[in-house]
Amino acid sequence: MKKGPLPKHIGLILDGNRRFARSLGITSRRAHESGADKLEAVLDWCWDLGIRIVTVYAFSAENFNRSKEEVGELMSMFEQKFREVSRDERIHRNRIRVRAIGKTDLLPQGVREAIASAEQVTQDYSDYQLNIAVGYGGRLEIVEACRKIAGKVGEGVLDPSQVSEDLIRSHLYTNGIPDPDLIVRTSGEERLSGFLLWQSAYSELYFCESYWPEFREIDLLRAIRTFQQRERRFGA
Repeated sequence: MKKGPLPKHIGLILDGNRRFARSLGITSRRAHESGADKLEAVLDWCWDLGIRIVTVYAFSAENFNRSKEEVGELMSMFEQKFREVSRDERIHRNRIRVRAIGKTDLLPQGVREAIASAEQVTQDYSDYQLNIAVGYGGRLEIVEACRKIAGKVGEGVLDPSQVSEDLIRSHLYTNGIPDPDLIVRTSGEERLSGFLLWQSAYSELYFCESYWPEFREIDLLRAIRTFQQRERRFGA
């Protein structure tokens, strides 16, 4: 890996599990399980490189429109994986804080309890951070922030003249998390699909042809190399 600035925060859009399943003639459940295993490997690559923050787009608010069977399988997997986080020695050894971002009240109670446990046992860690976007929608996030701010204006706690970018940012799910430097999406799709719409204003984007379960370490390194070759001017 050539020397150069590393992204401090990478966003990952995990796309292509179902197309991967169709290409191999396997069930979507097996593909999602392969995708979950791949995420563990990719996170290890990120931590080894010294990337401090990773945000994963695991399940969008729109994904609830999928079949009841598939949503149930995914919710069961999320509950299992969040419970595993609580006792994963790699999480504790590397002092990784885990957070779920999104409309988590839409999730089944078992998943919410597993999330609460993972967040509680890692809340004092600050060496690395893993954010899992589940039940997440970028437009919904902004709408909810506006509702909270409008409520404060209505209560007389806040004057409209006080509304600013910083105020809106403080009401987002990602409050306290730096914006992503680099966002990587797999499966050849070239769009954000509602992922971190506010936060990605100046993120570098990288699109990879591989389906998520096929994502390789060399794909991650190529994304980072591309990031290092770009000049980030932030509108200047």
